[in-house]
Order: sequence, then structure tokens, then C-alpha cells
Amino acid sequence: MCQVDEEYNGQLEHVATPSVSKKCVKCKESTAVLIIRAVDAFCRCCFKEYFIHKFRAMLGKNRIIFPGEKVLLAVSGGPASSSMLSQVKEGLSRDAPKKLRFVPGIIHIDEGGASGQSMEDRRRAVAQVESVLRSSNYPYHIVYLEQALNLPSSVLEVGSSATEKLQTGPSYKAAVDQFIQTNQNLHPDLFLENAWSHLSSLSMQEVQNGLSNPITPENTQALQRLFASVRTLTAKEDLLQTLRQHLILHTARTEGYTKVMMGDSCSRLAIKLLSNISLGRGASLAMDTGFSDSRYGDVVIVRPMRDYSSKEIAYYNRMFDVPSVFIPGLDTKAQDKASIQRLTESFVNKLQTDFPATVSTIYRTSEKLHTACPPQNTNSPTFDKCLMCACSLDTNAEEFSAFKATLISEQLSQRRGPGPGLSLGTAGAPGPPPASFTGQGQCRSSDEGQRQGCGSREPGCCLSAEMPATLDLKSLLCYSCRLTIKDMTAVDILPQYILAEAERKKRRSHMRKEISEFLLEEEDEAKTS
Repeated sequence: MCQVDEEYNGQLEHVATPSVSKKCVKCKESTAVLIIRAVDAFCRCCFKEYFIHKFRAMLGKNRIIFPGEKVLLAVSGGPASSSMLSQVKEGLSRDAPKKLRFVPGIIHIDEGGASGQSMEDRRRAVAQVESVLRSSNYPYHIVYLEQALNLPSSVLEVGSSATEKLQTGPSYKAAVDQFIQTNQNLHPDLFLENAWSHLSSLSMQEVQNGLSNPITPENTQALQRLFASVRTLTAKEDLLQTLRQHLILHTARTEGYTKVMMGDSCSRLAIKLLSNISLGRGASLAMDTGFSDSRYGDVVIVRPMRDYSSKEIAYYNRMFDVPSVFIPGLDTKAQDKASIQRLTESFVNKLQTDFPATVSTIYRTSEKLHTACPPQNTNSPTFDKCLMCACSLDTNAEEFSAFKATLISEQLSQRRGPGPGLSLGTAGAPGPPPASFTGQGQCRSSDEGQRQGCGSREPGCCLSAEMPATLDLKSLLCYSCRLTIKDMTAVDILPQYILAEAERKKRRSHMRKEISEFLLEEEDEAKTS
């Protein structure tokens, strides 16, 4: 045991502490300027090559984006999406050894109306983002979140794929060869000049169109009422994500884009994986965190930044002067326990500080996930997908399951009261029909006997083919979207395109039940053919 007055006759041995090598691990010559992981020290040049190669390797390995295809880049102004834009500019530049072959476009969504920002702050933030987008010389679209309230109901429909061929193997190679042969007929310099001038003219045109269509105060107030009707921050962030996806999807379809690039990093996807499990989105984890998401059919979402950690992105943006814009959101300055997404982010970031392999371990786990059921084709009924997030419905569970037990507990604990109009009530508990559907004077039945039962919606009544009196949104939503709608004080305040599509799906479902006896099942069709 050590003593205070203990004497040491010999000199204590000095043990050298291990230190990270100051030489680059790649070139072995230059001095390292940054350390990504414990043993990965890079110099400036090697780190740039490593960063660029990882981006192109991700696109080349998956072979989803075909030559000449229009790709929409979703740029929020943050570090990850700004770095993604920088990589696309690097890959399409004239000095790139292996150029990217797609046609880029940019979309930025101003979400200041949901977070309660003033118009002056929103204009200032949009001006900063617009200066970054204008410097890229790509066509860009500045969309306001208020425009989601006026979207057409067709945005919720699953479109048919533009190319019915497989986008891997020989088909991809054949498309590359055809693209190269087509461009060989033009002089290389002339081809590049025409392409750059075309992109520049498109970008200026989009700036003028964006400035000529300002939003109105009425739209902003309607958006604020929508988010004010949501009780929890968790449901607000989930609703915001849904509206954002619908706006991006609508812009991509109207402008002719078949691919959408998202700037989700490895760190962001690790947080999204755990938070989505907590939110009940386990059935759609493979699409929410994978490289490609084809749930919308004609528009495929890709995530080329999913191999980058937030640390790598921050280093690259700082060393090579990649501009980014900070825009406050719903969770800005919120406490760790304010929402499930915020709590998960705080948990993962703190755990990553003490255990640097946390994010990579969660991320590698997400790569092994696959959907339990195969993706539905475009000929399948659209009411088999969630109304809001377009993922496969996960509520068709077995009778003796935890989900059914939850529904029974909810039915027993809720105190339902009759009421017309929209309702979140469970199936089998409709309210009385509204006055517009009742009364013998509005009956369109030719038989006098059928008129006696008008409004009963029994077979033979003229209203049997009409929409049910209570629009049961729960039957059209997945489990997670049900929780989001459940946190709303009023359902009829949802955007009109969601309510219109819900009405259409209920009508089609009701009509299908009425004519089910006359429909041929798939087995019967196979026998007759």
C-alpha cells in the first residue's frame, strides 16, 4: 500500500502513451489534418478523394439512376443536403474523371409557417438558401409548406413506374452505352456548353416563377391552425414529415423528375431507425432507412449520403467551404424529452460520444432489414396502402395479436358519443347520418317501397352506394399514422386533398363490397384463363 513518506530508490519508469500517427493512412506521406475514427487519419487531399469516392461508389453500386434521367435534389440548407449538392456539382463538373450522367434539379421547402416564424425571418432565410442554390446553376424550385394545403388528391395515388425494366445488370449497362453513343455525335465542348446554358436559363426562369407566386396570410393562418390542433410535438414532427414528402412528390411529378435525392446521413438514419420503431413504423423501416424507397411507384427516393456520418460531413464542409444555412424548425431549442424524435436524437448522440461505434452499429443493422411482404404492384387496390405515408397497411393483424388487444382496450376505455361528420371512431361505431343524406324528398329510388327505408343504407336504398355517414379514417391509416391523427383535436382540419382521397377510397371500398359477389377472384381468373 502506498505511503505518504514512501521513498523510491530507483527512478520510475516512464511509459509512453499511445498516440495516433500523424501521417495519412492512405498516402503515408502527407501530414494528417483530421481523424475520422481512431485509426483513420487523413490529409486534406486524401480525405477529399475518400469523400468523393464514397458518394460515387454508392450511386454506382446500386445502379438506380439511369443516364439522362431527371433527379430532384431535396436541399433544406443543412450540412448534409448542402454537402450532397456539392458532390453532385463535383460529379457533373468538366474536370471530373468519371462524370455523373443525370440531369439535376433542386427543391427547397420553406417550413417557417409551421414553426411560427415571421414573414421577415422567412424571407431572410429563403434569400440565404436561394443564394446557395443560384450558385449551382441548376434549376431550382422554392416551395412553401402552405402549398401543401392546396395539393390535388392525385398526389396520394401510387403511380405506375416510368420504366418497367429492371434497373440492374445488363439493362443499366445498355443504357450507359446508348447514352455515350448518342453524345459522341456531338462535339464534347459544344455539348457541355449547351447543357450548362440550358441549366442556367432554367434556373433563372424558376427564380422568376418563385417570386411571382407569393403565399397569402390566409394560407399561413390555415397552416398554423392545422399544427395548433396537434397536441404533441411528436405528432407535429410526423405530420410535418408527411406534408414535406407530399410536396416533394408533387413537384417531382409535375416537373418530370423520376428520382428524388434526400440528404439523410448515417447519423440521421440511425436516429430515424430507433424513433420509427418507437412510433410504430417497424413495418416500413426498410423503406424509411434504405438506399431506395419505391413506395410511390413513378418517383423513387434515394439516399446517397447514408454512408456518411455527421462528423465526416462537418469536416468536409468546413475544410472545403461548403455553404450551409441554419433554419430553425419545430424542435429548435426544445428539451430532450419534448418528443420521441428529440429524445432519440439526444440518446444516440450522447451514446455516440462515449461509444464511437454506436451510430455505425445501428446503421449496419438497418442495412439488413427487408419488408416482410413484397412490394405491391401498381394493379393492386390503392386502399391496401396507408392514406398518408403510402406504406403497406400493417393493421391487418391476426385476431389474437397485440394490435387487436390494443384496439379492444381502446374501445372499452373510450366513451363514444354519436355525432355526424368526420370521426376517428373505430369500425362498427358510426354515428347517425347527416341531414343532407336523410329525408324521403332526396331519395332517388323509383320504387315507393324502397323510399320508406331511405337513409337506412340497406341494400336497395339509393344511398347504399353513397359514402358512409362516418368517414372512418382509422381503417385507411397504418398504426403510426393512426397515432398521429389521434393526437389531433379535430380531423376535419386536415388538408382537403387528404379528406377527398379518404372519401374516394371509402366509396370504392363500399362499392367493392356491394359487387363482391360478381367479381372474379385471382384463383378464378387463373382457372378461366
